[in-house]
Parts: sequence; C-alpha cells; structure tokens
Amino acid sequence: MTTNPTDPSIATPADLEVLREQLDRVPRGVVGIAARCVCGRPLVVKTAPRLEDGTPFPTTFYLTCPPIVKGCSVLEAEHIMESFNELLTNDEDIAAAYLRAHRDYIARRDELGEVEEIAGVSAGGMPTRVKCLHALVGHALAAGAGVNPIGDLALEMLAERGLWSRERCSC
Repeated sequence: MTTNPTDPSIATPADLEVLREQLDRVPRGVVGIAARCVCGRPLVVKTAPRLEDGTPFPTTFYLTCPPIVKGCSVLEAEHIMESFNELLTNDEDIAAAYLRAHRDYIARRDELGEVEEIAGVSAGGMPTRVKCLHALVGHALAAGAGVNPIGDLALEMLAERGLWSRERCSC
C-alpha cells in the first residue's frame, strides 16, 4: 500500500482503488482519508458535504474497512445503542461531551463547504441519541480519542470483544 508520506490524509490513486474494493463500488465525494489502519489502508474516508451530482451528504466521516464495519454491525445487532442512549440520559458529562462531538463534526464538515440542506445536522444521532455506531466510530477515528465519547466507547467494546482493534491490521 502506497500512502502519501508527507500527508497521509491525501487519498492516492491506490487508496481510491482500496476504497472501491472495500465498498464494492466506486467511492463518491472523496476529499481525503480521515483515518488509516496500522498497515496504511483507509479506515475512514472524508467525504464532501455535497456529492458531484449535487446531493447533500451529511456523513463526512464514512467508515470503509470491512472488519470494523462488521464489528460495528455486531454491536448494533446486540442493541448496544440502547445502553448508550441510557448513558446519554443519565450522565450529564457524557451528554455534554456528545454535544461537543456534534459541534465538532459540523465544524469539520463546514471546513469542506457549507450546505444549507444539512446545516446543523451531524451524524449517528448526535447530539441527543445514538443511532449509527458506524458514523460515530468513523468520527472518533477521524477526530482522535476524547472527541466523540460514544465512538470512543464503541471502539473500546470492539477491542474488548475481539471484533476489531486499532493496534493490529485486520484488512
């Protein structure tokens, strides 16, 4: 895998091919790679807020690597979002951090261009509920630890259950 050694966020032609393989389709609206596996392959793609055909696209950080996508699907199938939603209801600190994550997400997307149709909308259910772990984990990986508390908790669960770990390649 060849990445750009001076800026790993730049999507190379090889990255675009990996994304096509991961998604089983040509990726749309790619503006960069938001997070990479320890092996260098894309984990999270950074997507334009408006696709080439004009469609608004609120999911700025799109999880692409099949093993982590599957891991998030397993957690969702186990209804882990219910316990996360309880946590948001019962823990003011987590709820406040989740609101900050929502604002962070929007600010990062707005750097790519403001799109009126999705103004104020982030992803994954933020800021009041947990709807999609894939989006929250994608944001957590792109933004780094401590930005999205629910994404961070999901990453911990993935590692604890042996579903995915940022410490080893599972590509």
